[in-house]
Amino acid sequence: MKQSGLILLFIVFLFECSYAQEKKDTKLDVPYGSNDTVGKYVKINGAKIYYEEYGNGEPLLLIHGNGANIKSMEYQIEYFKDKYRVIIADSRGHGKSELKTDSLTYNQITKDWEGLVNYLKLDSVNILGWSDGGIIGLKMGISQETKIKKIVAMGANLRPDTTAVHSWAPEKVRKDISKSKEMIAKGDASRDWQLELQLDEMLVYQPNISHADLKKINIPVLIMVGDRDIIKNEHAVEMFNNLSKRQLCIMPGINHGAPRNNPIIFNEIANRFLSEPFDYTLKK
Repeated sequence: MKQSGLILLFIVFLFECSYAQEKKDTKLDVPYGSNDTVGKYVKINGAKIYYEEYGNGEPLLLIHGNGANIKSMEYQIEYFKDKYRVIIADSRGHGKSELKTDSLTYNQITKDWEGLVNYLKLDSVNILGWSDGGIIGLKMGISQETKIKKIVAMGANLRPDTTAVHSWAPEKVRKDISKSKEMIAKGDASRDWQLELQLDEMLVYQPNISHADLKKINIPVLIMVGDRDIIKNEHAVEMFNNLSKRQLCIMPGINHGAPRNNPIIFNEIANRFLSEPFDYTLKK
């Protein structure tokens, strides 16, 4: 396999994995995602978006995944708030943020995050995104509407087909789509099936990021996946190969839920990338 950059494969010991598993069950003192002390709303692109801020220093955007919310990244907030000015929001249609659309897209969520950056008057940011959040981070890097220093993209993908993700994932989502449509037709009000439908359709039809788009990103990017991720290992390598300033981390024995299920390992790797300078030239 010919590659023009450095692939970082972090080897971790079993006891570290066990410790991380215990850590994820630890109850934190701060009610992240429902913190009345710091939580705020702002109107962005026609929707009321809920966000929270913690810490001081360089701004770090934490962007959660599909169907999740601020609380899903509480272990990242807890870890990084002593190192950065952490800014995290419920993405449009998630958590406490309004949907205000009948066709949710990654482009829309990207514009919302860019709107939040402008509202907060941030000169530059770092981004750590998980799953859909990783996709949003990459799309922000592509659009270049925001000055970004570094991007960590965990469990992101360029396209929704089985060249990028394992076949069982879209199969399950298509079943969920069918159920949502069935419940909508029945007039069932037990859940917000219209929202569920939009979230699921986003997963099976989006994103559609080309290699040419990816090459527009001119700042350092760390691509992260677990070796048992929804995202195929070879797709992570594909993303890595089409970035100019890049690192790749395939975490052994870990799945798509690393930020929550293995936060100690995940946070340390992400922090190393964000905090340390790196020479992206190929050493001979």
